[in-house]
Amino acid sequence: MQSYWFGDIEDRRCTMFAGDTDAIIDRVQSVVTRMDTYIPPDWEQAVLCGACHDRQEYLATLQTVCIVAAERSIRERYSKKDAELLQMVRTLDEIDMVINLLSEKAAEWYLIRHPSFSRKYRRTPSHALVKTMHDKSKGALGKVTGEIGQLGITRTILAKEVSGRANDVMPNTSALIGGLVAARLMSHAGGLLPLSRLPASAIQVLGARTALFSHLKTRSPCPKHGIIFQHRRVHNAPRDIRGKVARVLAGKLAIAARIDYFRGVAEPDFLDTAQRRIDAVGKESGP
Repeated sequence: MQSYWFGDIEDRRCTMFAGDTDAIIDRVQSVVTRMDTYIPPDWEQAVLCGACHDRQEYLATLQTVCIVAAERSIRERYSKKDAELLQMVRTLDEIDMVINLLSEKAAEWYLIRHPSFSRKYRRTPSHALVKTMHDKSKGALGKVTGEIGQLGITRTILAKEVSGRANDVMPNTSALIGGLVAARLMSHAGGLLPLSRLPASAIQVLGARTALFSHLKTRSPCPKHGIIFQHRRVHNAPRDIRGKVARVLAGKLAIAARIDYFRGVAEPDFLDTAQRRIDAVGKESGP
């Protein structure tokens, strides 16, 4: 038997499927066909089945079904709890990029006016440098540095919201590495579902794409960590055991991501066990 959106065909007899557009979409999503015996549908078969009167009506009905199916998929995708968090953290990363780029260009502009500042410029933190340039500059440069400062304030507010939303969407992952780092992990994975499907080894180097491809191409040392290096347990660990700490942390994060996706609530017992295991490996003196 061959099953199509308009009906079932068996022994050259067609049984028309009766239902509205939503019912047809449900049917299309539920039909399972073996590709080795699959025969592509023909509009004439749909006519004989009684689903339409001619080719034009067949194509019009099929177009309506495809459009409604696409709209349903979009609604389902953007109704997921991680959809807004994904856009928030990506916006945060873009703001960081803009701030860094504008700060660099403004500093080059400021150094033309004040060449003697070049030595201090290398030792001054970015936010302090922007404030100094704004206080000592007039005209367009003062306006630009002022906008950079305002953008920094916006960035701080957004970062707090990202961290708070991550605590709601990813309670276990956020509890292990903090809301901001957890949100960045999810962003690089493409969502909470893709993150929950990743093995621990992939989570460990997530965000270290350049170093990973360099390792594969030139046989340079394999990266031991990616985004999770931002967490204090990794970057504060002694160099000789940093890779082991990252590996253990990634293993716990892989479990936490699965709990977050399938349960969506914090698991105190798991978090307590995971924290003690991570703390224990961080205290080891050898690899």
